Amino acid sequence: MFQKNILSELIKISYEAGILIMDIYNHDFKVYHKNDNSPVTIADKKAEQFILEKLNELFPGIPVISEEAYSNNFLPNYDNEFFLVDPLDGTKEFVKKNDEFTVNIAYVKDGITQIGFINVPAKNKIFFNDEKNSYLINTKDKNQLSFDDAKKIKVNLEKEKKLIATISRSHKSKETENYLKDYDIEKINYIGSSYKFCLISSGEADIYPRMSTTCEWDTAAGHAILKKAGGNVTLLNGEELRYGFKENSFKNPYFVAKN
Repeated sequence: MFQKNILSELIKISYEAGILIMDIYNHDFKVYHKNDNSPVTIADKKAEQFILEKLNELFPGIPVISEEAYSNNFLPNYDNEFFLVDPLDGTKEFVKKNDEFTVNIAYVKDGITQIGFINVPAKNKIFFNDEKNSYLINTKDKNQLSFDDAKKIKVNLEKEKKLIATISRSHKSKETENYLKDYDIEKINYIGSSYKFCLISSGEADIYPRMSTTCEWDTAAGHAILKKAGGNVTLLNGEELRYGFKENSFKNPYFVAKN
């Protein structure tokens, strides 16, 4: 299903959504707030509209569960396969202009995340995976945005060294700090958005514990990429994080992502 040509199309969708976002990012924009008081901007809405249109063209039979649509009470009928989309993950980082916001697109089947795309547009990077490996594309060159231009990435395999942790910039918690006390941590990087998964997938960090609320569209893309890079995302009991739980309002349990 996800052959090279389809992966290249999804890379371009992710990239073009990032272009829309960066055009707004580089100008003045208004910040609104949803019912849960989380921020939302025109960039969230425009990117989502674009991604939904493109996914529906490319995969007309596969439903898409997307953050902004869901927050406006729209949830498509879905069964064993669907896309999870966060058109602008890390809106707080977008508003603060710290470059860590992302575009998240993930394909899920039978509760397991399979394929993920994370565009970090302000850093000119797109991370993604296929059925075997994970990859990174540098998007500075607009002529090199296909699967064939991607470089493989892997988690850090040096198990003897001290670990680099990455935790949420905006959602720090005492539980997270206490969890990390069980590890030999050399450094903690505070990062916004799903970019944390990318850092572990590319060997720049080792562990990301999350002991506060996230939603499935925040994690599914990064989880897929991390799995094919050699790591995984598990619950605190060791089971792999799964997806598609509308009865939980698509909120994740606490989890740990690591190499």
